Amino acid sequence: MMTDTLLIELLTEELPPKSLNKLSDAFASGIFNSLKAQGFVAGDAGFKAYATPRRLAVVIPHVVAIQPEREVERKGPTLAAGMQNGQPTPALLGFARSCGVEVNALATANDGRQECYVFRSTKAGAALAQHLAGMVAETLKKLPVARLMRWGDSDVEFVRPVHGLVMLHGDQLVPGEVLGLASGKSTLGHRFLSTGVVGIAHASDYAATLMQVGHVMAGYAERRAAIRAQLAALAGDAQVLWDEALLDEVTALVEYPMVYAGTYSADFLAVPQECLILSMKQNQKYFPLADHNGKLLPRFLVVSNLKTDDPSHIIHGNQRVLRARLSDAKFFFDQDRKIRLDARVEKLAQVVYHNKLGSQLQRVERIQKLAGSIARLLHADDAAVQRAAYLAKADLLTDMVGEFPELQGVMGAYYARYDGESDIVASAIAAHYQPRFAGDAIPAGKVAASVALADKLDTLIGIFGIGLIPTGDKDPFGLRRAALGILRILVEAQLPLELPQLLEQSRATFPDGVVADSVAVDVYTFMLERMRGYLKEKGYQAGEIEAVLAGNPARMDLILARIEAVQAFRKLPEAAALAAANKRIRNILKKTAAPDGAADIALMQEAAEKALFATINQLIPVVESYAANGDYADALTTLASARIGVDRFFDEVMVMADEPLIRNNRLALLSALGRLMNRVADISALSS
Repeated sequence: MMTDTLLIELLTEELPPKSLNKLSDAFASGIFNSLKAQGFVAGDAGFKAYATPRRLAVVIPHVVAIQPEREVERKGPTLAAGMQNGQPTPALLGFARSCGVEVNALATANDGRQECYVFRSTKAGAALAQHLAGMVAETLKKLPVARLMRWGDSDVEFVRPVHGLVMLHGDQLVPGEVLGLASGKSTLGHRFLSTGVVGIAHASDYAATLMQVGHVMAGYAERRAAIRAQLAALAGDAQVLWDEALLDEVTALVEYPMVYAGTYSADFLAVPQECLILSMKQNQKYFPLADHNGKLLPRFLVVSNLKTDDPSHIIHGNQRVLRARLSDAKFFFDQDRKIRLDARVEKLAQVVYHNKLGSQLQRVERIQKLAGSIARLLHADDAAVQRAAYLAKADLLTDMVGEFPELQGVMGAYYARYDGESDIVASAIAAHYQPRFAGDAIPAGKVAASVALADKLDTLIGIFGIGLIPTGDKDPFGLRRAALGILRILVEAQLPLELPQLLEQSRATFPDGVVADSVAVDVYTFMLERMRGYLKEKGYQAGEIEAVLAGNPARMDLILARIEAVQAFRKLPEAAALAAANKRIRNILKKTAAPDGAADIALMQEAAEKALFATINQLIPVVESYAANGDYADALTTLASARIGVDRFFDEVMVMADEPLIRNNRLALLSALGRLMNRVADISALSS
């Protein structure tokens, strides 16, 4: 079977840079999978995706021009329905007629349930040219595109106007039409560096030809690596403030990357460097440079789509644009400092937080109240907590945060220090949004943690309480992030706070009727799901996670110690038997509830139940002492000594005795055993 390389390229106007990778993956894999499913790809061949701002392409080796012949089997009536008294029935005759053969040309086969008549034939393979255009068109319909556009006079729709289509098998054109364009063997090179049309002699030469003739580096990964290398080389002794998302974006903006270095006035360094960095990255797509202490230098790197012997005009142009941007940032900073933060707070009454939850000032008042409660529980500086909570949202009214919302909290801290607020208050203002993203640091210190917890709890209870619960991928208010942030603060800062109590205290800060009465319980359930994900990411197994969460724990700060203890217990030789016994106890008590009160030894008849009763009473104070002191591993290890007595009890004692008093006493004994076993974690979750 002769195979050759297949190239498909769609030439477009500039594609959305933040979607380019996703579009490229879907385009290349969609076409490859369609070809593979139809038998056009031989063996275990893979594919190579290419993506630039102006093109989506895929190169697939080992593609056949004609599908292999295929054995086709059509299923007909069963033997019983097809033949009666030795004669073919009308159903069988009709089936044979539809297949174009006589009855004696049919075969029989078992479909797994019964014998049936079948017709087997060999179907000739179709040509690649018959199917390729249709496969490409179907793939384009399935691309993850939020909004399509039309251009010219046609009704054709795509994410951007399309100007060319290459479909080349080896050196042969595959004729076809997609999006109103007939396929060809040529494309366009770089918009400025190329002379225009670039002919592709062979599909396997695509990337090399584009680079050599068209001055286009077609491979996304290759382009990204080239940009990274140039940035590192030009930085010299300075440090590039790397931003992987920005690197992805500039890779999607250029076809022939060249990196140039520029400078700006050191006077701008008087502006907080977070403002300068954000302005350079977000507005201009520049990479700032810093010294080895992380202090910003008045230098930047720009990724250009042009190579020139004299880049001075490119550098000067970018420096001029950046100067204007940084001048704006300096103006905002200077203007903002003319009004104290505490003078802005009352104006938050004019800013709507949510039409059902009131203004930002009302939110500040709720956060203050809740943060104060948390501070008292943590024995934190109440005055500092109250002041930080009062000022936390004031920077929302500043020009700088209006321009760069990402700097809320950060700018509040700068302005607070400028106003003479204490460092602990300023730091808490900056940190109360933390953690902002996965891997971000949690707030340092009890003051910052109190305000951060109050802020996130208010968000969760408020938004959840008016019914705006996250669904699927949609979470416009960042409730999942807020929930995980609370959990991380409680766990990683080891704060001895009870989550249900915090949720209920937050609910109580809202006026009656604003949020649902059940919201604290609903949010707790939601947060347990986030905790499951958090623990799973840390590498814990599902059974271990369920063991510590099954009892709906209140103290999140104890979770890691408990789950580590469960891991250690699981390795004990007695663990499997005790977990199975605990599961058995749970099932028994689920069917027949244990009576109130303790088991009575006077009602015990069997030696095994008396021995178990003694073991339980002996272990309770030991396990309780270990658990109360946080020695969870020792508490669970102590349970191992109960294994023999538990096994003997289930072997020798009939729990569901006929006599009600005896039966209830044994159920009470099992209930006590279950409570003992579950003091640290529900070990029945470890039973497969």
